[in-house]
Amino acid sequence: MKLHPIAATVLALSALAAASLPVHAQSAMPAAAVASAVDHKAVAAHYADVVYASYSDTLAAAKDLQAAIADFTKAPSADGLNKARKAWLAAREFYGQTEAFRFYGGPIDDAKGPEGQINAWPLDEAYVDYVTGKPKAGMVNNPKFKITKAALAKANERGGEENISAGWHAIEFLLWGQDQSETGPGNRSFEDYVAGKTPNAERRAQYLTVATELLIDNLSYVAKAWEPNAKNYRAKFEAGSKESVRKIIVGLGSLSRGELSGERMEVALNSQDQEDEHSCFSDNTHRDITNNARGIQNVWLGQYTRRDGSKVEGPGLRDLVAVKNPALAEKATAQIADSVKGAEAIPAPFDRAIVKGSAGRPVIEKTVASLVAQSKLLVESASAVGIAKLTLVEP
Repeated sequence: MKLHPIAATVLALSALAAASLPVHAQSAMPAAAVASAVDHKAVAAHYADVVYASYSDTLAAAKDLQAAIADFTKAPSADGLNKARKAWLAAREFYGQTEAFRFYGGPIDDAKGPEGQINAWPLDEAYVDYVTGKPKAGMVNNPKFKITKAALAKANERGGEENISAGWHAIEFLLWGQDQSETGPGNRSFEDYVAGKTPNAERRAQYLTVATELLIDNLSYVAKAWEPNAKNYRAKFEAGSKESVRKIIVGLGSLSRGELSGERMEVALNSQDQEDEHSCFSDNTHRDITNNARGIQNVWLGQYTRRDGSKVEGPGLRDLVAVKNPALAEKATAQIADSVKGAEAIPAPFDRAIVKGSAGRPVIEKTVASLVAQSKLLVESASAVGIAKLTLVEP
């Protein structure tokens, strides 16, 4: 998330008439889904199942990352660094899908939420470690800075929104280093972690280890808030029924328009600047975009595929909307699928695809247009299920 202020716009949905669609489009919706007793409460309860499964998988994958980093820092090698990088990429596949659970003041990003310590970006590399031309930059190279979880949390965003000390992208930078290639990611040497080879190698290893521990703590906090059968945020959310469905749609609409198509794609298209891509050190931005789009689809359909390949399935927003307006439900389903397909087609590296004249730029522009269109359909869907107002994040 870019941590500069984002305006919120209140949309009065009562003034929006649902699009008139041909009756024949209704036939594609499963009859059982339309006929079943799907209500706000059932959708909110199943959403909580999807959220908990998603955060649980993310946490498990992050613990795999932690294990790979522990192995690497004990005996630094090129192979060990490569395994840690692969573990980071694997964990991001799951975290990216959880971003559909944001933007409505839930546990991840309420006033006390840890989102800023988990996924804040862009990151000023020199705040953390050395960069080209500044060999002594960063907290890694400042012996007066005590590397602890509390210190990293306190340093996060201190003195500027790009002063990011913690989370996925601090870890990413420590694994890959600066991306100075037009065709590939950063290429940090494993020798940055070998005592005697590079200054402050032991502190760099300590920073990487502690930052990962803090990430695990923050992901654990969020997962616990969604545990079933507990006195936690989830219990209140399930009891919220219609209000909780409003929050769900706020999350999907805000990610669709304000954050994903806006901050993460349009800003980069306009600036054509590598610093405006999400996972710039690993060149993983195309996967971030795909998984964000897929996370929206998961919630809309009420479906999620777990790490072990098992399926979480139940009533989703699509089914609730289909009870009132089957044609609108089908249109939104198709639009969301188009957004996922478009995101999957974005070529890597993203920082080259955003350049004017590149073959990838029209693909990104098409995906942005699809996400904008789906955000409007989500607004119509809210109106269809009796929700009068939404407060959506706008770019």
